[in-house]
Amino acid sequence: MKKTLVFGASLNPNRYSHYAIQRLVAHNHEVVAFGLRKGDVEGVTIDTTLIPYEDLDTVTLYMNAKRQKEYYNYLIDLKPNRIIFNPGTENPEFFKLLEENHINYEAACTLVLLSTNQY
Repeated sequence: MKKTLVFGASLNPNRYSHYAIQRLVAHNHEVVAFGLRKGDVEGVTIDTTLIPYEDLDTVTLYMNAKRQKEYYNYLIDLKPNRIIFNPGTENPEFFKLLEENHINYEAACTLVLLSTNQY
């Protein structure tokens, strides 16, 4: 299964990032998470410090383009196989940096990819 970082994770059960953690766990993916508030969702601890996670397949973003900028270098340095830009997170400036660093990306919805077995 694909080790995934949910970036912009929320403890609020009404947020898509929260639901993404639940669905990724249900699909037996290894999940790590970063967010503004420390807590636990489906046994996954939401970290509030930038941890140098290793062996990431996917980063799924739940943070708008304006807020992503301060995390560009961190996310690139993680060297994931891909970054998924969920609806509302698309960022052409970051797309260009990812291309320069040979990191795949896609503008897609993690929840849809999971529900259609395309994750």
